[in-house]
Amino acid sequence: MLTGAFDMNPTFYNVYISILRYAAPILAAIILFRCILPLVSFRREPEIWGWLCLPDETKLPITHWENVIGRSKRSDIVVDFPTVSRTHGVLTRYDDGSWTITDTDSSGGVFVNGKKIEIRALKPDDVITIGGIDMTLQPISAKQEARLAHHRARGSSFLTGLSNVLLLTLLQIFCCLAYVMGGQTDSAQSVLLGFGGIMVCQWLLLLFYVCIRRVSFEVETIAFFLCTMGMAAIAAVCPEEAIKQLVAMGMGLVTFLLVGWSLRDLERAKKIRYIAAVAGIGFLVITLLFGQEYYGAKNWLVIGSVSIQPSELSKVCFVFVGASALDRLVKKRNLLLFIGYSVAMCGCLALMNDFGTALIFFCAFLVIAYLRSGSVGTLALAVTALGFAGVVALKIAPHALQRFASWRHIWEDPFDAGYQQTRALMCMASGGFFGIGAGQGWMKNVFAADSDVVIATISEEWGLIMVVLIVLSIVALAIFAVRSAILGRSSFYTIGACTASSILLVQVILNTLGTVDVLPLTGVTFPFLSNGGSSMICAWGLLAFIKAADTRQNASFAVRLVKNGGEEDE
Repeated sequence: MLTGAFDMNPTFYNVYISILRYAAPILAAIILFRCILPLVSFRREPEIWGWLCLPDETKLPITHWENVIGRSKRSDIVVDFPTVSRTHGVLTRYDDGSWTITDTDSSGGVFVNGKKIEIRALKPDDVITIGGIDMTLQPISAKQEARLAHHRARGSSFLTGLSNVLLLTLLQIFCCLAYVMGGQTDSAQSVLLGFGGIMVCQWLLLLFYVCIRRVSFEVETIAFFLCTMGMAAIAAVCPEEAIKQLVAMGMGLVTFLLVGWSLRDLERAKKIRYIAAVAGIGFLVITLLFGQEYYGAKNWLVIGSVSIQPSELSKVCFVFVGASALDRLVKKRNLLLFIGYSVAMCGCLALMNDFGTALIFFCAFLVIAYLRSGSVGTLALAVTALGFAGVVALKIAPHALQRFASWRHIWEDPFDAGYQQTRALMCMASGGFFGIGAGQGWMKNVFAADSDVVIATISEEWGLIMVVLIVLSIVALAIFAVRSAILGRSSFYTIGACTASSILLVQVILNTLGTVDVLPLTGVTFPFLSNGGSSMICAWGLLAFIKAADTRQNASFAVRLVKNGGEEDE
């Protein structure tokens, strides 16, 4: 007999769940298709912001707001003369249309009007001398800039964002009703507030975007979809925690908007990165000194009845530190300082026995190091060092060794070391393509069914198709970040977006493949999906870097509004 929150005909409830099994993945696929397609297919034509004019009347196009000038083929502006250094200088454009030239410790130096400089604001008719070659800067005119803005790839319209949110709201209502009808009366209120809170938040954010005239809402819709499926897992496993997760999502949205606000002004973002550097290492040191150990890892900080995982917040700080302007990136001293900072953070995580998070930080470091230096040799050296560090960690950390000992051997000990993963695999198999129905699963009886092995809970109740759609959502965000890199106005935005998306993608790989025993189970959360306040706040903070890299018209925090074919200051 049905013992749900509402008295109803069991036949009606069973029919509703049966229909929802097929309707939910179809509706989710439609929502994600409408959101992902614009992100992976927008036009990526380089924009020309000016020219460097050489004495022989050759004009070298300037296609970014930050441009390395040098002999190297990897330079943005290649001046192929033997007297020019491989990376000789950086030419930078600012929001007000002004330009500067910076020397990057080149052998011959940079001269403006015959005087050697380190950094210099450029005026019309200034003569720039690099490696004995004179050149002048010819910026585009106001008319050309207006034409450039008019032909820039457009973000989606407000009506598109509105219809996507309406479809998502419909999916959320269907999910909420399924868990309320099938759950107990005492949990119905928490479930209603959980799903209802997500709906309110997404509509308020969309309204806020309308007020600031930012109409593209694909990235945010994907995030809210993932939060919805995460709330579904919580409703199935521990509905009493729905309100707590909703509060965490609200804090994540605040973080998203604060990080986005800081990225609107590049100079402000450069200053904040120093605060982020101190905060990032500070979070880990405090945890190392005062943290509580759970399941072998000392990565939790308990304050009264509240427990947080500061290493999640350090991820956002790490991205801030890793991103920088080109005039700093090309100097070896700054790269060495960043390497030292990365080693310190990974060292703190190793001392906490939090090797899963340390691996995520290391992967983020590899992305940043490659984008900064372009050196494959540097990455090979780093990976080799990681191999040695991993061997040492397995020797001195029994917690890490135990996870590796059970890897690929879970069926040899299905009632102890392999309990979580064997049950996860069985539940995923029973769920099939369309799941057995919301609230009908057995996976809720397994530890961390709403966090470490959350995809097994989703797969059992909602089907393998829904899990594939969830994974594709994160993959789409990563593809969007890479596609946006070619049009990035500043290396700060490009590195920030690529690193943030890499962290999200690595977490998905570790969580998903760890659940099915392809990789060791590390306890890493699935972004937006897993139950956990710190993880939720971190995921929204990282999403802000991806949003800031969006150069489409009226889409990003970091690009000025386009109106009537031109650009206007805010």
